[in-house]
Amino acid sequence: MLKIENVYKTFNPGTVNEKKALKGLNLELKEGDFVTVIGGNGAGKSTMLNAVAGVFGVDSGRILIGDVDVTNLPEYKRAQYIGRVFQDPMMGTAATMQIEENLALAARRGRPRTLRSGITRAERESYREQLKILDLGLEDRMTAKVGLLSGGQRQALTLLMATLQQPKLLLLDEHTAALDPKTAAKVLEATEKIVQKNHLTTMMITHNMRDAIAHGNRLIMMYDGHIAVDVSGEEKKNLTVEQLLNLFSQASGSDEVDDKLVLG
Repeated sequence: MLKIENVYKTFNPGTVNEKKALKGLNLELKEGDFVTVIGGNGAGKSTMLNAVAGVFGVDSGRILIGDVDVTNLPEYKRAQYIGRVFQDPMMGTAATMQIEENLALAARRGRPRTLRSGITRAERESYREQLKILDLGLEDRMTAKVGLLSGGQRQALTLLMATLQQPKLLLLDEHTAALDPKTAAKVLEATEKIVQKNHLTTMMITHNMRDAIAHGNRLIMMYDGHIAVDVSGEEKKNLTVEQLLNLFSQASGSDEVDDKLVLG
């Protein structure tokens, strides 16, 4: 469902601020894979996600989503294949609109987006059932303004909105990092339910090793613009944080691991 082939990306080339962010990156995700991505600051995690989303072009290499080569497609044209949730809970929703209105706009993605004709009873019932998955009681507050919700509630709603049309690829960019631990756990639980229910191919960046081990069927750790560790199946299920640190040290030849990664 996703293929990254020998991708390079350098920021500010030829200047004192030159940064080689991706160095021949290769990665392939099968349909239905839920891959967690970890790595220290500057490892290339967000650069990889932004390259896939089309936020900027890459210097060389190819990116395919499904059987479509999106390497040269601008961000707005890739949006039809991608659902994305950012770190900031305020980014994915319209604060002055109601919960059901936000969901209706997300459901109309790819079509002329207007609420002029209103929300039908069938649509409202569908949104209510979808909101129940989040287990936050939002199905009983559908006419509430989104700006009145907590950060965790807004992030959970954003997650639901990003997956309403079942994108080919779901990108989660540290989507629980700004939340308190209890709320983050609730959003991660909702993430797991939605991904499994819709069999979504998902890539989730996290700074938390325990979360990376606990969620998904595959884990990759990035270091210096490439993938240093790639584990899946039973090996991933049985991993401990200590074993993961050892794997990282062996693969990277370095003991430099971000404190945030260990303590997150």
